[in-house]
Amino acid sequence: MAYDHEEQEQLDALRAWWKQYGRLVIVAVLGGALAIGGVQGWRYYQNREAAAASNLFEQLQRAEEAREHKKVKDIAGQIESNHARTHYAALAGLAAAKSDVETGDLASARKRLERVVSEAKEDEVRDIARLRLARVQFDEKDLDGALKTLDAARSPAFDGLFADLRGDVLYAQGKRSDARTAYQLARDKSEATSPLRQIIQMKLDALGEGK
Repeated sequence: MAYDHEEQEQLDALRAWWKQYGRLVIVAVLGGALAIGGVQGWRYYQNREAAAASNLFEQLQRAEEAREHKKVKDIAGQIESNHARTHYAALAGLAAAKSDVETGDLASARKRLERVVSEAKEDEVRDIARLRLARVQFDEKDLDGALKTLDAARSPAFDGLFADLRGDVLYAQGKRSDARTAYQLARDKSEATSPLRQIIQMKLDALGEGK
């Protein structure tokens, strides 16, 4: 099972933003914290924690690029255990879940993604986790569970991806008409030049709908 290209691009863009500006944000917040009495100690601690998490996450990304799955999971565990309040905990959970899927440990991937859905602070990260969780449930043949996950509220930017996966689940349940409706929505919500749109159209063609 591979994650969708569009979804990965969205996550990569989020990571790139943090990589480029995260340290500046930390420095800016740290500078403000030092100027404010009473709470400066707490804010200083928070930003030291964020900086430590950032360094670990950079190590995780290098391990991910090298496909060192055990190392990815080990570093993710450190971030989740020691820096759970930071933005990086959710991203680490996504990375570790991806390694779980690639090594065939769907049960572990499911637990990690459920945790990200529950604890992520950013809506976009939560939506990505929910979409990946539904894919894992689909692979586990938990079709009703996948549909329930896909029913959750989300950002409109993810409508096409959610509808496409809903179509796959409904088709697996033998609900061809409902699957066609889901694929039509997915196609309508996708960019005209997106590779995903072409794949969706192939699914519709297989169900008997022409272009």
